Amino acid sequence: MIRQLKNIALFALAFVVATASAQSITPTVRAYIEPDSILIGDRFTLTIDVEKDQVQSLFFPAFAMGKAEGEEQPQFGVVECIEDHPTDTLEHKGRKLRLRKRYTLTAFDEGVYNLGRPSVLYADKNIVDTLYGSADSLHIVVSTFKIDSTSMLCDIKPVKKMPFRFGEIAGYTGIAFGVLALLAVAIYLLARHLAKRGKSIADLFKPEPPLPPHIVAISALEELQNQKLWQNNRHKEYYSALTDILRTYIDGRFGVGAMEMTTDEIVEAIKSLNLPQKLAMDVLNVLRDADLVKFAKAMPEAAENESAFSKVYYFVEETKPIEQTENEEDK
Repeated sequence: MIRQLKNIALFALAFVVATASAQSITPTVRAYIEPDSILIGDRFTLTIDVEKDQVQSLFFPAFAMGKAEGEEQPQFGVVECIEDHPTDTLEHKGRKLRLRKRYTLTAFDEGVYNLGRPSVLYADKNIVDTLYGSADSLHIVVSTFKIDSTSMLCDIKPVKKMPFRFGEIAGYTGIAFGVLALLAVAIYLLARHLAKRGKSIADLFKPEPPLPPHIVAISALEELQNQKLWQNNRHKEYYSALTDILRTYIDGRFGVGAMEMTTDEIVEAIKSLNLPQKLAMDVLNVLRDADLVKFAKAMPEAAENESAFSKVYYFVEETKPIEQTENEEDK
């Protein structure tokens, strides 16, 4: 019985010693880069391999991705971190672990750059230490393309004239003939349609004849009435528009340049037309009243405004050309 207790005690002591010795073993770290020389803009890999006990804690370096905020240059000078790969477990045998951490880096300036000695942070119970992965600093060689500018100089060559080939424009020619054919058919159909109505294609390009002066005057009077100018105390605008309609009608109907004439000149010209006395007096009254409103700031009553409008409308209706019917022309 005593012998068995001694064996158990020895076994427990050996286990404690083995555990303590296992925990006291410092992890091993190895760091390297592949490849060690690149061209500008190419990528290379920084690898950190660690062999440790599973109860030991290690912290890999955290590289900033690209250019840090507020910095004028990217992290590690001109070397930038493109991708921070997750940690891989290469081997797990008992308490032994083999881990690998990889970083994809790049550089955009030519030169030889010192990446230092990559390290990991080691923590075990009350021990906190930095373990380096290489005895010496790692270096990356960044080179660029060498361009021989002298080999790129060439003599100026004359313009080479290529022979004309119909095949180059055959497609465009076919489209052009197709469009012309469709246009010819459209013109033919249009000419037939117009011929049924007693017209020709040339009639489409003739300007429309101007409207008769009395039609223009009546339309302008109706538009003036709808504006309700004098009803809104805009008497000057109302009489100016009314006399302009009257002058334009006299000019177009009788060939009298009323637009450039004074009131007295218009009255004298109307007298020579042998119009009825009432029509001549109506024109004189409208023009006199308009002069008082425009130059003497007169304010006619509503009845006077309506009377002036009626006189101009009546003058146009009484002096417009008489339309003859076909029967009257035959007689």
